[in-house]
Amino acid sequence: MNDRFLKQINIDWEKIECGNYLREISSLNSVDTVSFDSNITFFVGENGTGKSTLLEGIAVAYGFNPEGGNKNYNFSTYDSHSGLHDAISLVRGVKRPKSSYFLRAESFYNVASKAEDYRGGDSIEAFYERYGGKSLHQQSHGESFLALIQGNFNEQGFYILDEPEAALSPQRQLTLLIEMDRLAKKGAQFIVASHSPILLGIPDAILLSFDNGKIHPCQYVDTESYQVMEMFINNREYFLSHLLSKDYIN
Repeated sequence: MNDRFLKQINIDWEKIECGNYLREISSLNSVDTVSFDSNITFFVGENGTGKSTLLEGIAVAYGFNPEGGNKNYNFSTYDSHSGLHDAISLVRGVKRPKSSYFLRAESFYNVASKAEDYRGGDSIEAFYERYGGKSLHQQSHGESFLALIQGNFNEQGFYILDEPEAALSPQRQLTLLIEMDRLAKKGAQFIVASHSPILLGIPDAILLSFDNGKIHPCQYVDTESYQVMEMFINNREYFLSHLLSKDYIN
């Protein structure tokens, strides 16, 4: 039984005007429904295939600020999001999340800067306690990114993450993997766009590939992220010799 916070999205392409660049993204224009049948769903695929565009559209349709934060965040440093959210309708589950967050690596600095403004009635000391005892800006990018997740995410939450690995070392990616797996087993739901062969390995996650001009389920070992990393690690010298050869470069 699918009792997740977000069960499905529908896209009404009649609400996207002719000539809009969204109609040129083949993986998107070929679909009008996407279902979420696991507590962890990954969007995978090459750059430019529409993963982050769809993720952002879902987030804004859900009520998040385009640059990230929880649903109380309302600020804009640069208005760059598409109009896809206007064409998306959400099929929600019966239960409602106790917390929710949209976290994207590219605008994390802006969200971290606004976090203190949105701390509500908490004292600054109580606020810092949720983030390892100090300001997010007094921590490294990776430390603050992980501190925000660990300080805000809970077992009955709904979370949208855009390329979270961009801020994290491999070791910290493993920490995030453990945290996501733990929370998902207790009822949290994640929708994540990622290239990380570490995060994509979370058991029981569903991977939706945006490659080959359509959105389709794929296996972990069939993702380009896994295949390239496996090839590089197992055949590093040959791989580099081939890549850096004059014939290949030319």
